[in-house]
Amino acid sequence: MGSSFVDKGLSYIAGVVKAGYIQWELASKKGFLQKFDPRAKLFLLFFFIGIISFKQSVYAEMSIGVFILVLAVFSGINVADFYKRVFLFAFFFGFAVALPASLNTITSGELVMRLVELPKPYDFWGYHIPRQIGITSQGLTGVIMLTLRVANSVALSLLVISTTPFPSLVKALKVLRVPVVFLMILTLTYKYIFIFAATIEDMYLAKKSRLVRRANGVDGRMWVAGRIAFIFKKTQLRCEEVFKAMLSRGFSDDIRFYGCRLFGTADRLFTLFILFAGTIICVCL
Repeated sequence: MGSSFVDKGLSYIAGVVKAGYIQWELASKKGFLQKFDPRAKLFLLFFFIGIISFKQSVYAEMSIGVFILVLAVFSGINVADFYKRVFLFAFFFGFAVALPASLNTITSGELVMRLVELPKPYDFWGYHIPRQIGITSQGLTGVIMLTLRVANSVALSLLVISTTPFPSLVKALKVLRVPVVFLMILTLTYKYIFIFAATIEDMYLAKKSRLVRRANGVDGRMWVAGRIAFIFKKTQLRCEEVFKAMLSRGFSDDIRFYGCRLFGTADRLFTLFILFAGTIICVCL
């Protein structure tokens, strides 16, 4: 018997919770990036995101991708699962978005693959449609560039997140003068994702335990709609309760962290290594 869409949705929510615990375990295990200060890893993220955004060479983007792959391997990351997520984001937000730009109707240039041949060229409101429509080398280069940029940016972000415990990451952002409001929203959102997932799963298991037969699609959709409204109201009440609890404990619009470790020699050497690797990529590629 096939699974219902509610079962599939619950499986996805369980996967979100599992991914959160896996991230915590990866960040706590021994590895190359795990032993460095979160501030050094944030510098790696911001520095290389800038290089990824400004470099116009496919070879430079590929070199950055290899560099990230080497860091992931030495940090004990499961490369197969890691790059499944990277390629998924790269396909939808890079390749699929930029693919129309490879046609000569958008990007002019040397035609490398002919797709359609019209009887004659057309002009509509100043827009020219050539007789032969196909993929140009310039357009294909642009698609590859955007796909590699998205893949490298996502891979680098996931790598830093996977090797850094979330509290340490927030603490490092605070040290780097990120606004407190942003840190509060980020922290509360991160915590509530797990509460939300556990609440949804508990409600569905409670409903399923009271059923004798399998619910049809109509009943399932009505239940989902009702639970969405219930969760929305419960979220509002939970926000008010959390805010009142924060006020009762002396909340003063600021977040204080204690126990920040010093920036050690290994962290400084890692920062210099990042600068050296980024400079080599910028100068040579």
